[in-house]
Amino acid sequence: MKLIHTIAAASLAAAALVTPASALDLSGAGATFPYPIYAKWADAYRKETGIGLNYQSIGSGGGIKQIKAKTVTFGASDAPLKGEELTKDGLVQFPMVMGGIVPVVNLDGFKAGDLVIDGPTLAKIFLGDIKSWDDPGLAKLNPNAKLPKQAIAIVHRSDGSGTTFNFTYYLSEVSPDWKSKVGINTAVEWPAGIGAKGNEGVANNVANTKGSIGYVEYAYALQNKLTFTKMVNKDGKTVAPTSATFQAAAANAKWDSQPGYGVILANQPGAESWPMTAATWILMHTKPQDPAAATEALKFFAWAYDKGGKMAEELDYISMPAPVVSSVKKTWANEIKDASGKPLYAVTN
Repeated sequence: MKLIHTIAAASLAAAALVTPASALDLSGAGATFPYPIYAKWADAYRKETGIGLNYQSIGSGGGIKQIKAKTVTFGASDAPLKGEELTKDGLVQFPMVMGGIVPVVNLDGFKAGDLVIDGPTLAKIFLGDIKSWDDPGLAKLNPNAKLPKQAIAIVHRSDGSGTTFNFTYYLSEVSPDWKSKVGINTAVEWPAGIGAKGNEGVANNVANTKGSIGYVEYAYALQNKLTFTKMVNKDGKTVAPTSATFQAAAANAKWDSQPGYGVILANQPGAESWPMTAATWILMHTKPQDPAAATEALKFFAWAYDKGGKMAEELDYISMPAPVVSSVKKTWANEIKDASGKPLYAVTN
């Protein structure tokens, strides 16, 4: 069974991780943010167990719709559902991995990390208030850079996206104008720019558009050799996107403070914290239609927690802390059951 990552060229459609269908294949759909690590885990898991993963990387909004419609074994979202929605739809939610969202640009003469940007300036760009790369606000942040007199081409997500949720959450934290005019959601009324589908689509558009700026999960910036910026964080320190700065932002997260572990990591304090750090969540039914498939999915997630850490680090994702993993596994045992009430997962440690 071969894993194939496909992008519909005409529409820059979201990618799908595909294995030929078999009785043992797992089905999931949703967030593009974690696609690179899910693909890496799936390939390793298939080689170890023979079980494949059919994961449609269609955006968080699509993943939420599909799990609610019971067309997949699990959904994936970078925007956590609130407790009342989880209860209403009979869903369990748990965080799988963490990573960083980064601004990416296409500017001749600039390498990754050359450009520095802060939150308020980033908000002004995406509001359409800053229109040229030689704007005084950008020049102040980059006093030694030769910024071109070139129009800024904004690229944003066109689909329902958890990456957008986290990006707009951050902009709302740092910009009252953004909060009042645009707000926070998986899909918003963008004041300016062109839309693209998935992290893949944004990465592709930025790579092919001179003078552009967009936002993607860090692994997409690395895989597509995009020029990412440094950022000024909440403590006023200039930081680069790295595993260490993502981990610093996640260090003080209180995962049990929100239903379904729905903690937002944007704009965390700390001198080393990356300001747009985010988690991604899995959604499953408390009473799955196909208990056997759900059981296999939980085995896969347990394997990823236990054995997938090094692979995650290689793509600059951050593994969930051991206490969170232990808590999640207890949640599985307590809440995901078959029709007779028997737990589908047994805690062994």
